[in-house]
Order: sequence, then C-alpha cells, then structure tokens
Amino acid sequence: MKLLQKFIILSVTLFVTGCEKAINVPLKTASPRLVIDASIDWVKNTAGNEQKIVLSTTTGYYSPEFPSVSGAVVTVTNASNTVFNFVETSETGQYVCHNFLPVIGQTYNLKIVLNGEIYTATETFTPVPKIEDNIDQNDKGGEVGDEIEVTFYYKDNASQANSYLNSITQPHSPFPELEVEDDEHTNGNLIQESFSHEKLKAGDRVDFKLYGISKSYYNYMFKLILATGNDGNPFPTIPSSVRGNIINQTNNNNYAFGYFRLAEVATKSYTIK
Repeated sequence: MKLLQKFIILSVTLFVTGCEKAINVPLKTASPRLVIDASIDWVKNTAGNEQKIVLSTTTGYYSPEFPSVSGAVVTVTNASNTVFNFVETSETGQYVCHNFLPVIGQTYNLKIVLNGEIYTATETFTPVPKIEDNIDQNDKGGEVGDEIEVTFYYKDNASQANSYLNSITQPHSPFPELEVEDDEHTNGNLIQESFSHEKLKAGDRVDFKLYGISKSYYNYMFKLILATGNDGNPFPTIPSSVRGNIINQTNNNNYAFGYFRLAEVATKSYTIK
C-alpha cells in the first residue's frame, strides 16, 4: 500500500478560488530549533566514503530558505571505535567526511557538539536488495487507465524482517515521490512498486531509489505521514512536530528535529518508451 505521496516536510500551499494574488496570513514564528539531516546513504557498487551531514534551523513559514548552522563539531564512530570527522565546508552548514567506512549490520554513533550542548544518536547500517533488471511499462495505467505506469521489482530477504523507503524522481514533479513499506505480509516475496503520472511521455527518464531502513526509521516516517495528514485518512490528525532518534544529552528541552539514518541504496533508471 502506498503510504506517502509527494511528501514535503512542513510545506503547505494555500489556494483561493477566483483570486489571482496569493494571500499571506500573519503567523507566529516559534524560536528556531536545530534541524539535523544525518542521512548516511551507501549506493550499491560505490565506495560510500563520501558522506555529508547538514545542519540548519527551523524558520518562518514563508521563508524560502532554512538558515545554515556553522561552528559545530560533528563525528560518527563505528563499533571499532574508529572516529569519522565531518568537517564543515566554508560556513555552509554542510559537514563532509571523505574517508567514511560503511559496513552493513554495524552500529554507528553520531555526536554533534554545538554551543556547549551535545546531541547524540545511534543507528545500524541497514542492507537493501537490488532492483531487478526488468521494469514493466503499462500505457493504460493509473487509477482510471489514462496514464503511463512503470513498475519495478525487488526480492525481499526471507531470513529477516525488512523495511524500505522508495524514492521515485521524474521530470514533471519538483520533488521525488516517496513511500515506505515493510515485509509484514510479503516476507521473502518478489515485491513490486508501481508509479504513474499524467504527464509522463516517451523519452522521459524515471529514476528509482530503494533504501534499506530500520524499523525505527520506518516508524518515524509513518508518524510523519500521520502528522502531515498524507495517509489518505479523511479525518487526519492535527499536524504536529515529530521527533527522530537524535537526543540532546545536555538539555532535553532543546531537542533537535531530524534523524540519524544509515541505509544501503539500490538505484535504477528507466526511459519511457
């Protein structure tokens, strides 16, 4: 079941029928809070040594950018106590490591020191199966049979419980289509994921990414779906903030948003015929 469509965190657009001008409603802005994008992704058949962690802060609803955060000390430590230093690039809030060593099944610890406070998180590197070579195209797909639909496949590992994040990028949407899945009812099976769009046409390229994710990250994403009302429920929950696995060890009240994720990634591209 598709759980997430065009998932865009904290992004809502207001439309007024018959009006040509956008209406900006005065809103109160909460104090800025640290946002940690600590997604360590290892694409299959690559070294995985180049990794990046991005620090920013929350901002006003109408602000087009998220302010970057400089001056932090960012490290990730593996189970062998090897420390990988993430060094900031020119006060951009982007902290880069050039010698990271990804190991499937190994546990890693994130540590960020910023303004006298320490943020930590622990996660395990999660594997993912390959995306099968055969990708099917159906020119009468979609809900009413008037869209081009593409389907890709991957074989679930029957020896363990698995969770997945799917990301599909195509030229007619500014953001990737995202969905989360688990193998509760498909353990060991060949799993298929289908995608369609009304504007897809011959020559368009569709890029698929399949991430192996932990059950805790799956649960985090599921809560985000409920919080943003994108689960298809006609009576959605009231939007609220969702906290990840990152803990402020110094001041629990000054918590950060974001998640420390370590995922193997399978990729595949397909050109519409």
